[in-house]
Amino acid sequence: MPFAAPQPGSRWDRPLVRDPDSPRRVTLLELFFDLVYVVALALISRGLVEHLDWHRAGQALILLSAIWWTWTITTLVTDLYDPRRTEIKLLISAVMFGALMMTTAIPDAFGDRGLAFAGTYVAIHLGRGLFLIPAVRRQPQTQRRAARIFIWFAVSGIPWIIGAYVSGDARMLCWAIALAIDYGGFRLAYPVPGLGVVPEQQRNVQAEHLSERYQQFFIIALGDAILTIGTMFSLQHSEGENVGAFAVAFLTTLLLWRIYVHKSGELLPRAIKAADSPSRFLFSAPYTHLLMIAGVVTTASGFELVLHEPAGHTPPAWLAVILGGPALFLAGRASFEYEVFSRVSASRPGGVLALLTVAPAALYLPPIFAAIGALLVLAGVAYADFRRSHGKPPEAPAPPH
Repeated sequence: MPFAAPQPGSRWDRPLVRDPDSPRRVTLLELFFDLVYVVALALISRGLVEHLDWHRAGQALILLSAIWWTWTITTLVTDLYDPRRTEIKLLISAVMFGALMMTTAIPDAFGDRGLAFAGTYVAIHLGRGLFLIPAVRRQPQTQRRAARIFIWFAVSGIPWIIGAYVSGDARMLCWAIALAIDYGGFRLAYPVPGLGVVPEQQRNVQAEHLSERYQQFFIIALGDAILTIGTMFSLQHSEGENVGAFAVAFLTTLLLWRIYVHKSGELLPRAIKAADSPSRFLFSAPYTHLLMIAGVVTTASGFELVLHEPAGHTPPAWLAVILGGPALFLAGRASFEYEVFSRVSASRPGGVLALLTVAPAALYLPPIFAAIGALLVLAGVAYADFRRSHGKPPEAPAPPH
């Protein structure tokens, strides 16, 4: 017996795009989806400190950027489409499976499992397009949007796959080119000859949903730091050295959270609503949060170094990780503040300058002292934030025009 055609107004006939009056809260499936990234960030931060050098740092950045982009694009899909619909739930589950496959390949992505990593990345993004294009056939504008995105990912898939079949610096170069296409296409609103760019009216965002998702991923990144602290704590050294390194790592993580949420993190939903063009956040938030998350992941790698060997000599590469992580975070946090308030507090560049000032002396001291230096700088930034807002009325967001 043939299936009956869907009746107008039925559940199957309703568009997949979110209803403006639908609930804005994040669904439990989206939170479940995030669990994959806890493991992914942990593997990237661990891999960074194995045979630490600039080459390994470049590899870690490429892996983090790829993992981050699978999360970002999926989050934007759930912001545009109704995540309560069965079709979108199936799509999220499929992406989760693919992201987990990518995660298992992270430790050897620049070795024998390059094709597993790159192939899965390409399959996630092309598969999403192949699913959405026919699913939104009754909405021509939305379908053209999905087609534009699919075409850009099809183009970037070429260097992704080529990179999987070469090795060493050639793989890094191919994958860096592929990521430049992916990130650049997003920033340019996916222009395609004959189709143009994604129209302005299709760049609107759900402020509560999108801001909550970015906040949740930042917490996941902090979870990587907490995981490192808990798993690296041991009794190989004296009890005093272990407890001291443990306390420094924990307090540093607490300060990263405090600096993120202070004002800008709390006011992100209101800032998106207050913006003349909410799509501005759509195009800027992925980059600023990537920088902050890269800082947190690098800081977690520094924790592993300090907890493993708090005493002794601090090699320059170790110092670059221990102090570079907080510096990356503060640079991203400065950009984030500008998104919300159209200004940058002096404490952000001041903190980066202070970390650079600490570096020469820390070369001659044990790693724990470099970590303490980073902790004191972050504490100074947090205190400056407190002094600037203490006793004053709440500051309203003022995003750039």
